Amino acid sequence: MLIDEKLLDSVTSKAKDSDRLRMNYNFHDSHDSKAQRLLNALEPGTVLPIHRHPHTAETYIVLRGIIKVLFYNDDRILTQEFMINPLEAVYGIHIPAGQWHTLEVLESGTMIFEVKDGPYAPLEEEDLM
Repeated sequence: MLIDEKLLDSVTSKAKDSDRLRMNYNFHDSHDSKAQRLLNALEPGTVLPIHRHPHTAETYIVLRGIIKVLFYNDDRILTQEFMINPLEAVYGIHIPAGQWHTLEVLESGTMIFEVKDGPYAPLEEEDLM
């Protein structure tokens, strides 16, 4: 399967029509797959709560658009901000397991390629701020 403009535009269109203003396109076969690989189309205004993944790191590569990734400590204090913009030669970020984080979408049509270890595990209450 090619990851091309046509695919990105299709997933972006679905994100724009979604109440959540985001849409995944999964490359892994199931939630039980050992690697979760997906496109994540994100629109400005989508809400991603501050959260952590205690058992897996997570990597984002921005294919188009701009995101700001925010890291927090256990006291809800912002500790670091990263602007990810491929037009400025900043292509992605690796988020360590257990790191509290969220992101802000700064440009319509933003698309990231996201990878984390599987199997898929929904966030637990203690992993949301």
